[in-house]
Amino acid sequence: MSAFQPGDRVQVKDDWPERRGRCHIRTPHYLRGRSGTVERVLGSFPNPEDLAFARPAPARPLYHILFDQPPIWSEGEAGDSLLVEIFEHWLEPASPTPSASKEAA
Repeated sequence: MSAFQPGDRVQVKDDWPERRGRCHIRTPHYLRGRSGTVERVLGSFPNPEDLAFARPAPARPLYHILFDQPPIWSEGEAGDSLLVEIFEHWLEPASPTPSASKEAA
């Protein structure tokens, strides 16, 4: 079962396991800590971070995540986006924005 569904706001974990000796990370550096929206659940697939080292690779859900492009590279027009495949273990629910928190209160 997938933890996230299309339309959910998620954040890519701001983690750097390669600094702890794990070298085969499948999540782009430029997206760590960034928020996006789940576009599609793609299914479950063996974790490539384990496959690279011939370790047992549990199947993990994989998602299409849509990001607004201008905040990532400081270029592009409003409405430009970036669609990236990211495994579930790299995602967490997005933190509410300050304005959204005030509206909910």
